[in-house]
Amino acid sequence: MTGFDTRAVHGGREDFKAMGVHASPIDLSSTYPIPDFDEGTRSFAAWGAGEGEAANSIYGRFHNPTVARMENAVAGLEGSEACVAYASGMAAITALLLSRRAQGNHVLVVRPLYAATDSLLTNGLLGFDAEFVDANEIAAKIRPDTTLVVIETPANPTCDLVDIRAVVEAAGKVPVMVDSTFATPVLQRPIELGASFVVHSATKFLGGHGDVIAGVVCCSEELARPLRKVRVSTGANLHPLAAFLIHRGLPTLGLRVERAQANAIELATRLSQHPAVAKVFYPGLGTVNNAHLVGTQMSGPGALMAIDLKGGSAAASKVMNSVKLMVPAVSLGAVDTLIQHPAGLTHRSIPVETLGKYGITAGMLRLSVGIENVEDLWADFEQALSGL
Repeated sequence: MTGFDTRAVHGGREDFKAMGVHASPIDLSSTYPIPDFDEGTRSFAAWGAGEGEAANSIYGRFHNPTVARMENAVAGLEGSEACVAYASGMAAITALLLSRRAQGNHVLVVRPLYAATDSLLTNGLLGFDAEFVDANEIAAKIRPDTTLVVIETPANPTCDLVDIRAVVEAAGKVPVMVDSTFATPVLQRPIELGASFVVHSATKFLGGHGDVIAGVVCCSEELARPLRKVRVSTGANLHPLAAFLIHRGLPTLGLRVERAQANAIELATRLSQHPAVAKVFYPGLGTVNNAHLVGTQMSGPGALMAIDLKGGSAAASKVMNSVKLMVPAVSLGAVDTLIQHPAGLTHRSIPVETLGKYGITAGMLRLSVGIENVEDLWADFEQALSGL
């Protein structure tokens, strides 16, 4: 197998030479001519059954060649047999949950995790019985109707790590879903550790430039078929232009993550020594749960961190309103540095007492470090933190 960076550059481009192109074509067709009726009916049946290939695309809701090339590229980076793309990260998670419904409605969930995922599991919309547990409770909580174990590592927003291999062992025959958005396949590949599903909000690092909304699920071909059936039935397709943008961003994924991580390591170290900062949540500092997994499960500590300010909500508000280079905005994984307030924004839907249990305070800010000059980022922090 070729190296990661080589796969990132060349993945999903295997047919370019035959087509005589150097950049991915954007196929915007909503429907496709059917020159042979029998071939058309066979293709229609194949897409309806969740197959990944057929002779004719038939209709844009069933299959799009631009999207398929991007899916193949991401699967190659994750080391999975298949990848299924959706219109957003939440569409991907929703489809995954729906694909598991026939096997049961009990889901074990390890907090903390992205608030929208948390809310989807608890708001009753999909009818699942979601039970929130610590990772070491999973084996004892498995029931005959348990259909999925859900973890996110590193976790949003605390950057806590969860031992994927241990969770897979505890889950036994129950599939494990890992939201690996924070890590990217550059730093962590859960399929290699036994996970059944790997989810990414491709909006984040995979796209990497803040100009696309997308989600992907990487898994075996067997597990991908039900996912594609959900996509065909619900119409949660990824637009081909979005797929093109993600595919275009993948060749620089390793470079972007490595540069952002180097910046994050430096900023985390300096912030941990700042008098206005009570705590820095960052795997590279050993200040999160299971930080020992850096170097084994994860090849590096990543580009995400959270800081808890001593001045609480007022201090967090002051910093959010004072940054000049960093961008006060939700989302993450872009080339520019983004800073946001979990308790007031991304995790606002979670009860305050639940947030407090996991250390998500009114003074916490989440930082997605970009690829800018680190000294410029530090200068922005110094002026924003001054006077606290």
